[in-house]
Amino acid sequence: MIQAKNPTTPGQRGMINVRAKGLTTSKPLKSLTRVKKQNAGRNNQGRITVRHRGGGAKRFYRVVNFALAEGTSAVVEQLEYDPNRSALIARIKDQATGERHYMLAPNGLKIGQVIQSGADAPLLPGNRLPLSAIPLGSTIHNIELTLGRGGQLARGAGASAQLTAKEDTYAQVKLPSGEVRQLDIRAQATIGVVGNEQRQNRKLGKAGRRRRMGWRPSVRGLAMNAADHPMGGGEGKGKGGNHPQSPWGQPTLGYKTRKAKPSDKLIVRSRHLGRRG
Repeated sequence: MIQAKNPTTPGQRGMINVRAKGLTTSKPLKSLTRVKKQNAGRNNQGRITVRHRGGGAKRFYRVVNFALAEGTSAVVEQLEYDPNRSALIARIKDQATGERHYMLAPNGLKIGQVIQSGADAPLLPGNRLPLSAIPLGSTIHNIELTLGRGGQLARGAGASAQLTAKEDTYAQVKLPSGEVRQLDIRAQATIGVVGNEQRQNRKLGKAGRRRRMGWRPSVRGLAMNAADHPMGGGEGKGKGGNHPQSPWGQPTLGYKTRKAKPSDKLIVRSRHLGRRG
């Protein structure tokens, strides 16, 4: 649900919040949370490897199960917010063992719904099946890239992929990027679309909200001095025709950096062709 606030302050004038229905207000399950250390974008040597990070509110990581064991039958207890991802998460309780898990909450998931995993599970949102048991044209998410490793593809809010073909031991899946890729037909996937799809419509409204999310300001290289950036210096905007590049001279904006990988042979259609066709 999209909420636009009455602008009683300048920061609220452009603010648009997205509120999901049915979210619990209780704290996350303690046994499924971990302390998340803040490193402000620094590596184990203390050097900044990711720029523009630091500060922000303290977070606790929710241990999400991306690979429900085959034969699992669990009941959805509640829907929760996760500060570490764009999607919402659902807390489920295994009916056989009583063990609780967190899973990605698909669109349409309701409290009290039974989640099943296995080739015989019904084709309902949230149920997890191998690609071999899913009909062609189905919408899926949280797809395994490597057998047994758990879902790695299509996990963001509103993301989904489509099963387009099956050939012997491989299945073809059209990913959110537009790429068509071959995957092992035994790979597991969850039925439906990842929930919280309205998140793309939110507007933070002010820089302070961005800072509390752990992001620090970024400065354009063009606005820097020549000593600080390859694109800096000069009078006004006349910079001598420097190509767009990083502070360390790596070309950007269209420069391809992906090297040949063994998995390239599994790409049927590149994502760089866009969404046409």
